[in-house]
Amino acid sequence: QVHLEESGGGSVQPGGSATLSCVASGDFYRIFAMKWHRQAPGEQRELVASIGSSGYTTYGDFVKGRFTISRDDAANAVHLQMDNLKPEDTAVYYCNIFTGIPTMEKKNSWWGQGTQVTVSS
Repeated sequence: QVHLEESGGGSVQPGGSATLSCVASGDFYRIFAMKWHRQAPGEQRELVASIGSSGYTTYGDFVKGRFTISRDDAANAVHLQMDNLKPEDTAVYYCNIFTGIPTMEKKNSWWGQGTQVTVSS
């Protein structure tokens, strides 16, 4: 079992910044990719950002240039720095990590409980 603890959500004014964090704990050998997704009310869940074990990053088009994903392997953590926030960024943000054994192809996917980010004036 792996538990993901998310933090950093809250209310932010448009143009403001916030940092989300996700820390993994439990029974796992190694963490591979780490991702952030978000879901607004009545909308589909969408990928916000992803970072691989090598540090390679990808971003959703709607956050490019504004959000930055990073990882701290020593702390089993992934962070999402969000700048120039917009009202349309309002959503529940979910941490998603993949764990497994390097020599095995199968990987396990784990999700955080979600943290609410509300952008309004």
